[in-house]
Amino acid sequence: MKIAIFHNYLDNIGGAEIVDLILAKELKADIYTTNIDREKIKKMGFETDNIFSIGTIPINAPQKQEFAYWRFRNLNLGKKYDFYIIAGDWAMSGAVHNKPNIWYVYSPIRELYDLNKYIRENIVPGAYLGDINKYIFDIWVLYRKFLNKKDLKHVQKLVCISKNVQARAKKFLNRSAEVIYPPTETKKYFFEKNEGYWLSVNRLIDHKRVDLQLKAFSKIPEERLIVVGSYEKSEHFQKYAEYCKNICPRNVEIRSWVEDRELIGLYAGCKGFITTAIDEDYGMTPVEAMASGKPVIAPDEGGYKETVIDGKTGILINGINEENLAKAIKNLSSEIDRDPFAYKNACQEQAKKFDTDSFIKKMKETLSQTI
Repeated sequence: MKIAIFHNYLDNIGGAEIVDLILAKELKADIYTTNIDREKIKKMGFETDNIFSIGTIPINAPQKQEFAYWRFRNLNLGKKYDFYIIAGDWAMSGAVHNKPNIWYVYSPIRELYDLNKYIRENIVPGAYLGDINKYIFDIWVLYRKFLNKKDLKHVQKLVCISKNVQARAKKFLNRSAEVIYPPTETKKYFFEKNEGYWLSVNRLIDHKRVDLQLKAFSKIPEERLIVVGSYEKSEHFQKYAEYCKNICPRNVEIRSWVEDRELIGLYAGCKGFITTAIDEDYGMTPVEAMASGKPVIAPDEGGYKETVIDGKTGILINGINEENLAKAIKNLSSEIDRDPFAYKNACQEQAKKFDTDSFIKKMKETLSQTI
């Protein structure tokens, strides 16, 4: 079966992009996208001969999203492929002309739905010229919701990455969906005795709350943190990245991006893993950390509740803030100092539940049922 995968853009490689690259490799599928960073993709261990651009687009919001939407809305590959997997929120419009299809939902568009108020109050005024832009943003959201739900009628089946996203799809889109957790290639991760640092891996963008991690570590100078934080070239990403660098304490090192081999080594040698995103869709990085035998500290919300077992593979913090994050780090650090292997077996066993083999088996079953 000849398969095509649609993804918004591949110029900044995070969890969703890695899922699509794994999916393409395992299903021998082609990927259609807009902007591409081929060098970065190769450094993550993937080929790029099967990745095609349907046209480059601007780097700044909202033009980036608008252009991506219309590129996919007008894309018609006819009968070139037997099946289409839509794996990006702004690429969902590609369902209009390309069938049979499923939408692998990372989330309904967050700026339109669950993060709408957060973005309106915390990002829009700073990104543009003043409060009038909030009202422009509101009009844009209404227009986008209308098109989003209109295009959704062309999607034959929804498959969500977590129960958390499944609930959003039902709440905001009134569509039912099954859940297939994203893949983690657990066999490539390994455990080493910790080298005295904590690790954080995430995009440098507001809702990941990396600044919360920096503020927490400023309160515990005896602990060290390495943040691997990639960010896009757009103004908003650049602004938040600069803010994080400006408030970064001496015991924290921010690395903008590292290639796959180095990242695996950082997981292996860390004391534990820190993640703080707001209502995370799913969160691949905690699973990667657990595959390395390392405990995770995360908010008690979103997809983290589906992967991290509180007290067994890490700590889930209710109502997270810089004070209780710092306290959790100190407590877990003392425990690991007494027994560096305390969480190893439980974490690695938990990570196996989200392995690539299970993901591909379930995806193939879903494709065969949809055709």
